[in-house]
Amino acid sequence: MSGVLQKLLLDSLLETLFMISASGALAVLFGVPLGVVLTVTARGGLMEHTHLNRILSIIVNAARSTPFVILMVAIIPLTRFIVGTSIGTTAAIVPLFFAALPFMGRVVEGALKEVDDGVVEASQAMGAAPLQIVLKVLLPEALPGLVSGVTLMLINLVGYSAMAGTIGGGGLGDLAMRYGYQRFRPDVMAATVLVLIVLVQGIQSAGDLLSRLIRKKRGAKA
Repeated sequence: MSGVLQKLLLDSLLETLFMISASGALAVLFGVPLGVVLTVTARGGLMEHTHLNRILSIIVNAARSTPFVILMVAIIPLTRFIVGTSIGTTAAIVPLFFAALPFMGRVVEGALKEVDDGVVEASQAMGAAPLQIVLKVLLPEALPGLVSGVTLMLINLVGYSAMAGTIGGGGLGDLAMRYGYQRFRPDVMAATVLVLIVLVQGIQSAGDLLSRLIRKKRGAKA
């Protein structure tokens, strides 16, 4: 592998890491509250509100059903309004965030629903308010599942970022398109795929390790 290719791969990898870390952090920041609202407003939830829950569910399902490439093109005006351009790694963060947000919301909802009802009922019997139950019972109990969900979300973002790169988003996808496909360089394509595989494997291993540590620590306290 030539020094030029190594530099291109490193620069593109850093761009990809920037895109997925920024959009992933935003997705967690807004996705956790979204998942909590979806959970507590469901039928039989802590703050049951079926109409709100139904509206949010429709919006989330519609967003999740939209292919990322279509989503990225559809929100170009919004992307340009937020960051001033629709091209580049910073601009790609906007559609990546909107793609990850509904997924993260459903992940949080699923993890919270896995919490034992007995624990929630015991907290209610002790007079805990809904917000206290969410912050001190549901989220801590669901933490291993949340970590696994965030891991899966970040892996999805790696794939989305590669797609974003093919239409001007930068990163490894852009490298594969401009230097691999358009210049007929199979070595660049192969190197890009290898880096993506290593990146995904690294994210998955880190997520699995963190989830195991949380479960082990919880088991030691029990």
